Amino acid sequence: MTFDLAIPWQLMGALGPDLVLMVGAMVLMLVAAWKPESDAHQRFVGQASVAVIVATMAMVVWYATSGATASPGIIAVDGFRWAADMVFLIGAAAAILIGIESNPRDRILAAESHVLILFATAGMMILASARDLMIVFLGVEIMSIAVYVLVGLNRSSVRSAEGALKYFLLGAFSTGFLLYGIALVYGATGTTSIPLIGERIITYSLVHHSMLLIGVGLLLIGFAFKVAAVPFHMWAPDVYEGAPTPVTAYMAAAVKAAAFAMFFRVWIESFNLLDGAWLAPIWWLAAATMVVGNVVALAQRNVKRMLAYSSIVHGGYLLAAVAAGTPLGSAAFLFYAVAYTLATFGAFAVVSSMTKPGEYASAISDYDGLWTTRPWLAIGFSICLLALLGFPIFGGAGFFAKWYVLQAAMTSPRELVPLAVLLVITSVVSAGYYLHVVRVMFMRPRPEGATEPPALAPYTRAVLVACVGLILLLGVFPNRLASWARTNALVAAPLQGPTAALSPPTTP
Repeated sequence: MTFDLAIPWQLMGALGPDLVLMVGAMVLMLVAAWKPESDAHQRFVGQASVAVIVATMAMVVWYATSGATASPGIIAVDGFRWAADMVFLIGAAAAILIGIESNPRDRILAAESHVLILFATAGMMILASARDLMIVFLGVEIMSIAVYVLVGLNRSSVRSAEGALKYFLLGAFSTGFLLYGIALVYGATGTTSIPLIGERIITYSLVHHSMLLIGVGLLLIGFAFKVAAVPFHMWAPDVYEGAPTPVTAYMAAAVKAAAFAMFFRVWIESFNLLDGAWLAPIWWLAAATMVVGNVVALAQRNVKRMLAYSSIVHGGYLLAAVAAGTPLGSAAFLFYAVAYTLATFGAFAVVSSMTKPGEYASAISDYDGLWTTRPWLAIGFSICLLALLGFPIFGGAGFFAKWYVLQAAMTSPRELVPLAVLLVITSVVSAGYYLHVVRVMFMRPRPEGATEPPALAPYTRAVLVACVGLILLLGVFPNRLASWARTNALVAAPLQGPTAALSPPTTP
């Protein structure tokens, strides 16, 4: 099945999964507005939203297995797009399932909350498919506007309103950098087509063109904000803390994965030969993000803020894969995105159940002695934290995810060995805050008179069990996912230097 993207109806066909999700979201938006706010209505719309996501997943799988291809155009029809779409859709389904049960506790009865996740996911899918900078901008705006509203859904929370305002103002500011960068790149190359930009840089010898280099710098600033890279991360802790917990999980996993999918496609397909313009800045962004994120996370005493800084740190790890600039780097990203999404949603499923009604977050001290009252909850949370740490046994999926990023950095022709070493060192530092929470749950007594944590609600329990089960399964059998990631890696202009296959380490 080959789509000719110059023909409008075939272009629409290539956007089939995206259109299914968008049409379903628009229909459900009308359904959500049809009745007054109530718990029953938001549950119905949430369940219908999950059904739309499942239908979209089915279409993505069909397109991927049918070998769909397309002529050059404004969107990509390739394995990298379908693989990234599946990560976004899994994250969206998990966020909605947790939200169905946590929204009433947070006094959020608006059924539109689930529909906004569908719209944000549609924007992410556009980002994964974009092969034109104007489509990139369109996807960023669709995703961002929906997420701005999601952050401020809890109208009774001052912190939610504060987080939404900060995110909106800083997000709009960063979008200005992104759009100005697009304009300068267009001025230098005469095109906004991502593959054509790379070709014209070579054809017209634009490697040292000042307008192009300034445009690349502005694009890098815009992208760095979206992935919360240091020093463009200051919005993330307050926004993650103030947002409803399912939205925080969604932002930490799916939104970040979408931003990196955009990052990989633009950088690898357009600017892969401009090492002097972007390699050094990304190197330092990755290093600063890993160091600052870990150091500040050590001082956190609030679970959501700790996980927010953890998300920043993982962005630094993925920047190392971006710096590699090879197909192996994009394959490592796909594996990492799956493992990180599972660990993040598993962890936030527990955080959501532990958050008391009327509160916006839990202190780490609230988890004292959790093992004695909810042992399975403590075990599940520990496995997710160990996966985020990259522990090689219970957190095996996270361990192999970091291994593949290291493999991409070490085999890159760009000499990223110092960055790989820093990744290992900062991973060891991260044990200080991940294992602290585990120690609190298993080695501290439950405070006298403390209320017993509630049992997990059915959907939240299903998310936690699925995430923990897959983390353990991928830790024991990573090869199938590694093969899938390698098959769907983003292939661009070849670089001079060694290449490597994605394979498990010979000695853990």
